[in-house]
Amino acid sequence: ADAAIYRCPSCEEPHNYTTEEKCPRCGSETEFVRAISFIDCPGHHSLMVTMLSGAALFDGAVFVADVRHRFPQPQDSEHLQAALILGVKNMVFAQNKIDVSTRERIIENYEEIRSYIRGTMVEDAPIIPVSGQHAAGIDVLLWAMEKFIPTPPRELDKPFRMPILRSFDINPPGTPAQKLRGGVIGGSITQGIVRIGDEIEIAPGIIVGERRNEPLVTEVVNIRAGGRDVEEAKSGGLTGIETKLDPALTKSDGMVGNMAGAPGTLPPTRYELEIEYKLFEKVVGLSEEVSVAPISVGEQLVINIYSAVTSGVVKRRTKDKLELELRRPIVAEEGDKVAISRIIGSAWRLIGYGEVA
Repeated sequence: ADAAIYRCPSCEEPHNYTTEEKCPRCGSETEFVRAISFIDCPGHHSLMVTMLSGAALFDGAVFVADVRHRFPQPQDSEHLQAALILGVKNMVFAQNKIDVSTRERIIENYEEIRSYIRGTMVEDAPIIPVSGQHAAGIDVLLWAMEKFIPTPPRELDKPFRMPILRSFDINPPGTPAQKLRGGVIGGSITQGIVRIGDEIEIAPGIIVGERRNEPLVTEVVNIRAGGRDVEEAKSGGLTGIETKLDPALTKSDGMVGNMAGAPGTLPPTRYELEIEYKLFEKVVGLSEEVSVAPISVGEQLVINIYSAVTSGVVKRRTKDKLELELRRPIVAEEGDKVAISRIIGSAWRLIGYGEVA
């Protein structure tokens, strides 16, 4: 989801921040500050996987806590642990649902959060009481996001690169062949700039046989970012790119897990992967506490790198390194973050994380 932050020049901080083009307090025209994109995840396991495998997509985090419950809840601990593992030091805490709590409980919850984060890299993070239901405190939350989650320097001089998070066919059913538009890919640009008319490469592309893949090369026809059509897009935020690809390739997220970039500059496509890894003490996402058993040679694991998901069989293992033979190839370079899951019961559960070696 995308949003824009505006600032009223007539009102005082921190209450002069809004998402509206006119100030809701005084009616003045507001000034555009910046556009932001939120990456939301449906469920605890999905959020943890996204955080651990796509850390480079995040500039910061808004940690939303239900003020009615004691902090931290078990999942709160895991989310914060994941953020700290990844070095996400730009963080804002939001105490939500203050409209259905008491003043005493709100203060108590504030002290619980402050005590829990003391001694960590986010110990000075602001804690903002809000009510999403009544939009109370949102102005101060926006102010805190602007002040404590700054836009980092972008690597605009590097070749364009974008993990593909979504892909789709924008043609309505029954569109005549001569009016068909090319497939659309969407994601978060991690480096560089992409412009209309640019040639881009998508890898691994099409799998054509055992240990064989054909990257796709296509042209950028249109770019959409921040809810509008643009001539170029830079790293930061979510971007949609219309291409000349056959829309049959991109429909229903068919290109998710691929990497788009300037031709000849993408990381290697790997059929084997070496990972420096660490295991959690407890399995993520279970209602009861289950200890994580050591990984075994011959075991099948699922790994996530950015938006790519693939399974692999463990061929070699040491205390801190794994070597896997992948079922489906993946584009990755040294240092990329990896989330590791194994089958527990009838579902894949997150058990650890690491980096491509």
